[in-house]
Amino acid sequence: MKTTFEEVARTPEFDRDLKRLLKKYRTLEEDLQVLIKSGIAAFHKLEIDNPGIVQIPGLGFSEPRVYKVRSFACRSLKGTGGRSGMRLIYAYFESEDRIELIELYYKGSKENEDRQRIARLYSV
Repeated sequence: MKTTFEEVARTPEFDRDLKRLLKKYRTLEEDLQVLIKSGIAAFHKLEIDNPGIVQIPGLGFSEPRVYKVRSFACRSLKGTGGRSGMRLIYAYFESEDRIELIELYYKGSKENEDRQRIARLYSV
């Protein structure tokens, strides 16, 4: 079984989120790659249960499935480990073996995911 995704895409909004956060959290890009290769891939490809990754309910559509990563180890936030407060929102397209990164934010400055952004991208 392959443990990487066919494609990891990024929305323009995600790129803006990342660019803004990189100014303060310089290891974020590398930490994100580690998360995708180990945490997200293990969750979807190897079916390893991870309570830090949850599907977001009540979005009004069934495909793609959209997930929130609550346990995201950011090395720039020393001493916090997986409880860094970083949140990643992504869509998983199982039939295409692809994930699309939607949103990245620090929980201290924003409480929840941008449901309007998600609906704008995926609602029919």
